Amino acid sequence: MRSFLSAAAVAAFLSAGVRGYSSFVPRSVRPSSSSSASRPARARSFSRSNLVMKDFPKPNLEDTDNYRFAESMSASFGKALKATAEEKKKVAIIGGGLSGLACAKYLVDAGHEPTVYEARDVLGGKVSAWQDEDGDWIETGLHIFFGAYPNMMNVFAELGIHDRLQWKVHKMIFAMQELPGEFTTFDFIPGIPAPFNFGLAILMNQKMLTLGEKLQTAPPLLPMLVEGQSFIDAQDELSVTDFMRKYGMPERINEEVFIAMAKALDFIDPDKLSMTVVLTAMNRFLNEDNGLQMAFLDGNQPDRLCAPMVHHIESRGGKVLTSAPVKEIVTNDDGTVKHLLLRSGEKIVADEYVSAMPVDIVKRMTPKSWQNMPYFRQFDELEGIPVINLHMWFDRKLKAVDHLCFSRSPLLSVYADMSVTCKEYEDPDKSMLELVFAPCSPLAGGNVNWISKSDEEIIDATMGELARLFPTEIANDPDWPATSGQSPQGQARLSKYAVVKVPRSVYAAIPGRNKYRPSQTTPIPHFTMAGDWTSQKFLGSMEGAVLGGKLAAEVVANRAKGNAEKPIKEIQQNIVDAAEKHVPTEPVGIKGEGGIAFGAGAQLSGTAEKLLKESDPVQFVQMA
Repeated sequence: MRSFLSAAAVAAFLSAGVRGYSSFVPRSVRPSSSSSASRPARARSFSRSNLVMKDFPKPNLEDTDNYRFAESMSASFGKALKATAEEKKKVAIIGGGLSGLACAKYLVDAGHEPTVYEARDVLGGKVSAWQDEDGDWIETGLHIFFGAYPNMMNVFAELGIHDRLQWKVHKMIFAMQELPGEFTTFDFIPGIPAPFNFGLAILMNQKMLTLGEKLQTAPPLLPMLVEGQSFIDAQDELSVTDFMRKYGMPERINEEVFIAMAKALDFIDPDKLSMTVVLTAMNRFLNEDNGLQMAFLDGNQPDRLCAPMVHHIESRGGKVLTSAPVKEIVTNDDGTVKHLLLRSGEKIVADEYVSAMPVDIVKRMTPKSWQNMPYFRQFDELEGIPVINLHMWFDRKLKAVDHLCFSRSPLLSVYADMSVTCKEYEDPDKSMLELVFAPCSPLAGGNVNWISKSDEEIIDATMGELARLFPTEIANDPDWPATSGQSPQGQARLSKYAVVKVPRSVYAAIPGRNKYRPSQTTPIPHFTMAGDWTSQKFLGSMEGAVLGGKLAAEVVANRAKGNAEKPIKEIQQNIVDAAEKHVPTEPVGIKGEGGIAFGAGAQLSGTAEKLLKESDPVQFVQMA
């Protein structure tokens, strides 16, 4: 879930084990298929849960320096950056994910006229969702909102939709690896300020690390609190494992702490993840009283989050268009943007242009005349990380908690029973688990390219993990060989599932990559870059996407006022040298339709899989 969930795991003291997968053909369970049909009547179930969904009041999110800065920046669009009639610009934004929508939102606030061109028939990018033939919502990712998301929380406040967040009790819940079926928690005591609430929550937990191990973890992290961002940035060349060993932290802390932290932060194992990512997240949560408190959206993202953003944009003179894929960025002889060419053949001419596309898509769209510029060669060092989001419906209720759970599984990062955490998906009779399956590739430290595996293989491997998490509940089901060790006590059977593959999700935060994240300002006049992967102080996440779009809007609005350009971030010398040697070619462009083609996620059909094999063959390399 950095997925966009990721930041939650900064304090997740978890561990990992080993489990393989089986190749087989299931016999009876029904996979989900996309549709907009309405939900049929639910059949009577075998059991009813006595768990009652309970939401908690919105915590105090506003009394932090980060929130005050986000609020002040938002206000500047209606004040210092507000355009006069003569300064008003027509802005074309490529991409209708959170970053593109946020950019458009703040541009209309500044008096400009943005139009968002989204290639797909749904908005949201990596937070998009759609309905299957039963009317059930299929989400690209399991998305959790944190108190330490100041720009996202500011958007909720500005749109007046805070009531759509279901805040959960301030705690973190973990599955116990040594005690299958058992859970343990980090409980945050109300009234205790950060960072003491965080430290106390860990110290009070007696089921995970020993006191000695907890104390050994602290000293290497003290420079983060004392030196701040300069120390955090300096650790980007080290993996989490390298950092741990450099400072003499015991191996058990890696097993109990950093494996799960890394997986939840960026779907990556600790020997592959930059320590800067971990420290950035920890620094946020250690300094905000309610930074780790979590909320679920009360329903599907298109209706409950994207729609209010669209209404705000369009009610102030902007436009948001779906099914409007950009085929090519057409340039003049001097390299400036001449127009955008849509697949329909329509030419879009604007005063300003903003790319809010994922980095892997931008690389395929970069015009030939830009390819020798060091700014664009930085993108060679960045790529999206694969992740898989699962929806699994069961024929009865599983033991559940009204919260996010950290699975402590080698294949699963986090999960939630959406039937007890989300109002729209509430069901007192049956469970629907949404799970993040990671790591998915060698890039992330895995030993299997799971994107290339069949849905059935992925679900079987997951059923094996769920059998460990729910040992007395999951049935021994011949459809799923990984459950063969279950006792007759287990009765819950899978009735339906959906596998959403995201071959290129958030940028892979492997060591040494942070310095290549580009500024929103580009060397191309009137062309600006947005996206969670661009340079900003938060992780590639929902918060990072909103901030990336907001910063891009600031660049455009500032330029319209005739102010000095925001500076371009320093580019590394190795990139400058590589740019000189690069042989430019015509941009590859984007083939096909749907989420996979445009850098998001989808239930992989035969046609989409064929296109993915052509455009991203590394996803299908079989490991020895």
